[in-house]
Amino acid sequence: MLKRIKKRYDAALNVLPRVQLRPATALREALREGYTAKNLRADVMSGVVVGIVALPLSMALAIASGVPPQHGLYTAIVAGAVIALLGGSRTQISGPTAAFVVILAPISARFGISGLLVASMMAGVILIALGAARLGTLIQFIPYPVTAGFTGGIAVVIATLQLKDFLGLEVIHMPEQYLERLSALVGALPSARVGTLAIGAMTLALLLLWPRVSKLVPAPLVALATAAVVAFAAKRAFPGLQIDTIGSRFTYESGGATHSGIPQLPPLPVLPWTLPGAGGQPLHLSLQMLRELGPSAFAIAMLGAIESLLSAVVSDGMAGTKHDPDAELVAQGVGNLVAPFFGGFAATGAIARTATNIRAGGRSPIAGVVHAAFVLLAVLILAPLLSYLPMAALAALLMLVAWNMSEAKHFAHVLRVAPKSDALVLLACFSLTVLFDMVVSVTAGVMLAALLFMRRMAEITGATLAQGEHPALREPLPKGVVLYQIAGPLFFGAAQKAMSSLDAITSGIRVVILDVTDVPVMDATGLVNLESSIERLHSRKAFVVLSGVKPQPAKVLERAGIREELDKLAFRRTLSEAIALATEVAEAAPPSSVASPPASARAS
Repeated sequence: MLKRIKKRYDAALNVLPRVQLRPATALREALREGYTAKNLRADVMSGVVVGIVALPLSMALAIASGVPPQHGLYTAIVAGAVIALLGGSRTQISGPTAAFVVILAPISARFGISGLLVASMMAGVILIALGAARLGTLIQFIPYPVTAGFTGGIAVVIATLQLKDFLGLEVIHMPEQYLERLSALVGALPSARVGTLAIGAMTLALLLLWPRVSKLVPAPLVALATAAVVAFAAKRAFPGLQIDTIGSRFTYESGGATHSGIPQLPPLPVLPWTLPGAGGQPLHLSLQMLRELGPSAFAIAMLGAIESLLSAVVSDGMAGTKHDPDAELVAQGVGNLVAPFFGGFAATGAIARTATNIRAGGRSPIAGVVHAAFVLLAVLILAPLLSYLPMAALAALLMLVAWNMSEAKHFAHVLRVAPKSDALVLLACFSLTVLFDMVVSVTAGVMLAALLFMRRMAEITGATLAQGEHPALREPLPKGVVLYQIAGPLFFGAAQKAMSSLDAITSGIRVVILDVTDVPVMDATGLVNLESSIERLHSRKAFVVLSGVKPQPAKVLERAGIREELDKLAFRRTLSEAIALATEVAEAAPPSSVASPPASARAS
């Protein structure tokens, strides 16, 4: 018994993917093809354009995540450069994204900035493990209803969170749950400020209308610069007018003094757990705290993997390139592991910034590095000016981001035309994201994706049991011989179903032909079910012939040590050869049992 368990355990390990690290594949490929001065000029120009877009967005996303704006800038600088250099996508731009806001905001509220940075580090370790195990390709197969449910729910939550700054509402305490949060915002509507609303509305209008005027100058640059100038002029003209800005909302300590806005410093090395935790006190790093952060780190890693690989697929379609998903996951993991040591938090591939990079002419990871360098220069040179950006303008920017990521038309289209199971999964992920949090939603989404996969595998994998007449055969099967044909992948979702009909075979059967010609792949569960079925048939004195084993299943069987055995098992390349052997064995066997197969059965 123990020997059998060990054999199955070894077989399961043998079918797992081998660990492999392949960093910087995109950069190496770009350099190998020949990187010219023309390429460099194009990457520098596109990197600057993306940097202009990323600068205000990084600050807005940090604020929405519950931390000071400079941490978003540090994320774009450090993670953006590291991931670009080590990644598997030539045009991917990484940094803080809106998708993470609904995960990060509860973490920072409960654990402070230090807890957020530690959770980002833990997510980085998970991402490295996923990439090293070569699971990047698998993550790309997360069903569209799951990702659409995530993004739709995230968009609703982000847009709702921006109402406070967009309208200038005075909310004493912002609850954690969505419905209570919405109720608090509605209750605070009488405190809305006309000046703040005007700045927010003007910014939103410019963001929507400017692309029709010019596409050369990014709309966020025009809209936010105009909002800052108008807000500054309005406060000068009307001294009593209250319009919150980055400078009035945030402060930092330097040289023993408190300053407004963001520090005019590059990201400096820091131990993440020494930064302020909940209540402003340093975080006490412990095993208990890591356990509490574990589910959130898992949600960050899974959502980051899905988001970055989805962005890489989109960039491939736009730029005509091909990314390495495993290298990209490793790079995302390293970026998330390194960035917290410089004050950055969770980062992933950003679809909008990646698309901007491609449209601006970026064709190699150098553009991503230039984008990070531009943000760094902006911090060192323009930090005092960035303090004048109105909070309402940043809220308007995020509201537009939320609308774009919601893909409302596609959401409605899926509900209208997709199968009921897909529609239910879409609504489930959407509802869980909005009503609970992304930890619950991601966990449930991954489980629903697995269930959908198992159902699809069970639907496409079938099996037929024939005795005597068979449509595919010219002559009837000999007496005492049955043919069992399996079609489709022998995966965990379908293995039990595919092999279950073999239990109906009675002890009077002398030879069972298992035709697996139409089984392209087999996993550990399929292997265990097949091995168990062969053992059960042998216990009933039936000789088994495996016919038409494909290369991948053959490799799995070989690793598991399943080979031809006297009185038990033989392999044949074609069904006709298997039937010939089965006929010979059945005619040679006595009625009560199957004797040793003839010489032809022993030859492989």
